[in-house]
Amino acid sequence: MEMISNEEKVTRALLVCVDTGDYDAQSSLDELEELVKSAGAEPVLSLTQKLGRVESATYVGTGKLEEITELCRQQEIDLIVADAELSPSQIKNMESATNVRVIDRTTLILDIFALRARSKEGKLQVELAQLKYMLPRLTGKGIEMSRLGGGIGTRGPGETKLETDRRHIRRRMETLKDELSEIEKHRQMLRKRREKDGVITCAIVGYTNAGKSTLMNTLTDAGVLAQDKLFATLDPTSRALKLPGGVSVMLIDTVGLVRRLPHHLVDAFRSTLEEAAQSDIIINLCDASSDEARVHLQVTHDLLDSLGCGDRPVLTVLNKCDLLDDSLLAQDFNAYIQISAKTGAGIDALLQAIEDNLPVRMKRVKLLVPFASAGIVSEIRSSGTLIDEEYTAEGVSVEAIIDEILYAKVRDFEVKGYENGNDNLN
Repeated sequence: MEMISNEEKVTRALLVCVDTGDYDAQSSLDELEELVKSAGAEPVLSLTQKLGRVESATYVGTGKLEEITELCRQQEIDLIVADAELSPSQIKNMESATNVRVIDRTTLILDIFALRARSKEGKLQVELAQLKYMLPRLTGKGIEMSRLGGGIGTRGPGETKLETDRRHIRRRMETLKDELSEIEKHRQMLRKRREKDGVITCAIVGYTNAGKSTLMNTLTDAGVLAQDKLFATLDPTSRALKLPGGVSVMLIDTVGLVRRLPHHLVDAFRSTLEEAAQSDIIINLCDASSDEARVHLQVTHDLLDSLGCGDRPVLTVLNKCDLLDDSLLAQDFNAYIQISAKTGAGIDALLQAIEDNLPVRMKRVKLLVPFASAGIVSEIRSSGTLIDEEYTAEGVSVEAIIDEILYAKVRDFEVKGYENGNDNLN
């Protein structure tokens, strides 16, 4: 009988990058290391080779490939991860030379997405992205290419779906697109319902591992998975957030962004990102403690621009400020909202900024509505937020949060001297 070890062997990975000068290779390699950790492997070594262009046959040069082969033997490497999207021939040639399994950056990210996806939509999106990526790589490989082993880069659709011909995969992709289309229709219906009901939405977007889920939990006690890993959250989460002034907004947590995100995933997750783009207020959250903070902010700004978010207020919020010196914050990031989602520092300023950017100015009032005009109370219930209602001898005593249009109708009933009565409307 085969014995199964209680402890799985951790995959030892060698990271390889060809620096052609097209982007910051070291920053990309550092990010790749975090991605490998998020996938559950151990990044043992990293190698960088400067070339004018990548080698079409082997990605790296012949000499570097020999060095990689020797390192794999000495360090007992199980997996080589290339910081690029490789062609099938490059993967085959590298594997033949090193006798070690090779995956590329795209496969790694797809694998992490498959590992993290929880909702039906997330799983469908991951599967579609994986099939889009694998379909051209099945050419000339047949079953050999589609048969999956265990470990990183093999999670997702599963071998029964991948051990098929190209026609079957295309049929599966069309089915996935149809299912995602139905989910998108449902999302649009929910969005229209929120708009009809006057629900104000506020989306948290930003680079992966910026602390979006931690902020979500701090503000709403949402219980969202918050880990120091890239792509800890994939499925969008919505929770109600009550602002200090009494107005409630719908807070939406979104999938994190990453530099050089595979286009397969940009397409597959565009509908999820568009959910953020349709929000009334957008929070661009950034890890202030990262050396790449400004680059991360720019990545997010570029994506928001591509989604057409120019007409919506975007609050730039720097998280993890408890990890930085105050003088550094004042020097480099003074213009932005500074918080620590972990300690709660700066949260009051963030909530105030959200209130200041509400699409409709709101006012908290106390009213004494005569019985002859009691119908206005029903209008407050439907279009405002009714906090308290009490029938008295003089009429209906009402405490509520209402917009400026409704306030114009009821201002004659306002109880003067109410302590919260001067909020917001000027």
